[in-house]
Amino acid sequence: MKAFVFPGQGAQFPGMGKDLFEASTIAKEMFHQANDILKFNITDIMFGEDNEALMQTKVTQPAVFIHSVILSKIIRKKLQPDFVAGHSLGEFSALVASGYINFSDGLKLVQRRANAMQKSCEDNPSTMAAILGLENDIVEKICNEISEIVVPANYNCPGQLVISGSFEGIDLACEKLTEAGARRALKLQVGGAFHSPLMESAQKELEEAINETIIMEGDCPIFQNFTAQSTTDKDQIKKNLINQLTGPVRWTQIMQNMINSNLSEVIEVGPGKVLQGLFKKMDRELPTQSASL
Repeated sequence: MKAFVFPGQGAQFPGMGKDLFEASTIAKEMFHQANDILKFNITDIMFGEDNEALMQTKVTQPAVFIHSVILSKIIRKKLQPDFVAGHSLGEFSALVASGYINFSDGLKLVQRRANAMQKSCEDNPSTMAAILGLENDIVEKICNEISEIVVPANYNCPGQLVISGSFEGIDLACEKLTEAGARRALKLQVGGAFHSPLMESAQKELEEAINETIIMEGDCPIFQNFTAQSTTDKDQIKKNLINQLTGPVRWTQIMQNMINSNLSEVIEVGPGKVLQGLFKKMDRELPTQSASL
């Protein structure tokens, strides 16, 4: 069983997508369409060298989404997945790539998501931290004991969990988790507390947009972040997508559930190789590769 997996924010790099634009007529058309939908030339930023411009959430999220979806469109002429999944933002790429949402609607949702998250970050200054070398249940227990807002946000792989919350909550948690034996508690350079209750205002705004979006019949099951379970049910997909912004990314559980579903190969569709590395932490023998033209 073959899985296509789609990366999230953080996979971007200057010059991303330029090779696709130059090699494919379909890619050219979709990049031009993206510029029209977004009402600015994101291709100038993606293909350029200005990393700072690319790092803005309102640019990064559409850029990673566009790159992933266009690459998927090209490779699906020769490869078909048995199931798909995407890490955080990547779930939107996965839904478009597997036919549940069309490209235009998907990009509009991603733009709304990015802008809403940016606004939430400005309204509620907050952060995230990576906790390495502790069991999930210990991290969960310590987060629960802290009165400030701090929650598990990304279950990335065994022994690597990202927490999210207020500056005070993260400081307290890092201190207590280090005392409890964490190998490292590393604060991340991010704009805010993604996948936490501090994203509630963004979730409310996105909920309206998701409810207005037409979900179609997809061509394979998708493992979603909020439940880590696979589904093809359109109502369930909407519900899980709405819950995704304030709920954790259960990537460790998604990988385990894919492996339990007789996963035989992982193809990472989009910039970077982060997700392949996470799968290798689960099963070193599992074949993984980056999608290529």
